[in-house]
Amino acid sequence: MERQYVKRFKGKALSWVWQDGVVELTLDRPPANEIGSVMLAELEQFVGAFDALVPITSACILSSGQKAGFSAGADLRELYQGAAALSEKDRLAGIREFLQRIHAAFNAIDAAPFVTLAAVHGVCFGGGFELALACDIIIADKMARFAFPELRLGIIPGFGGIPRLKRDLGNAFVRDLLLTGRSVNATRAQAVGLVAQLAAEGEALKLARATAAQITKFDAETRAAAKKFIKPIPHEELRREIDLFCELFSRPTVMAALKKFVESSDAMPYLP
Repeated sequence: MERQYVKRFKGKALSWVWQDGVVELTLDRPPANEIGSVMLAELEQFVGAFDALVPITSACILSSGQKAGFSAGADLRELYQGAAALSEKDRLAGIREFLQRIHAAFNAIDAAPFVTLAAVHGVCFGGGFELALACDIIIADKMARFAFPELRLGIIPGFGGIPRLKRDLGNAFVRDLLLTGRSVNATRAQAVGLVAQLAAEGEALKLARATAAQITKFDAETRAAAKKFIKPIPHEELRREIDLFCELFSRPTVMAALKKFVESSDAMPYLP
């Protein structure tokens, strides 16, 4: 089957390659794969290729080409600069539209009939953590760390993370992550069931490739049915999340917190 136009793509923020039934998507936007308009547009291109990829694909691996880690989360500098240039009414409309696009892309990854694996190293925070949670299986190296630091900015995670984490884990762990903003290491993340497989440092992608090779052995229709049964998408809670995020974002304290973040001289201001 000759479909080169979907088998390989290289953009400004990510790339993907298809080979032998497995798609490898690599996030690669310096310094830490922040998710902004460029990455979102290319994620939309990726999910737009699903119709062509599905018949020939058993698994998809999401990983990072950046040393800092999987993803530090949303591009808060872009978010602040874009919001500051608009009136309050236009600002909220723009935020809502952006979140709806993010949710559509992440929901498509969540519902893909092939198996999605996040190969995680380093920081996996905020929106990057939410992208990993849209995947079926998280494979992390022992130095990976996970966090939702959004409350320090006066907002909640807005890319679907809390409904997905509640779907997969107990509420006690969800509350701990959300309300403290602290990060947890890969060992604890595996202990609570967030991380499915723990790899040695630098070996997460290698382990994900071995897992994907195992997945290719199974019948596609059965695999898709099993995934749909065990992993329902919490659509109603996701819609409520967007409403709550926009309600919180409308407050002046949020713009002040974002301004402080943008003006920070810290090397890694996204760290809790």
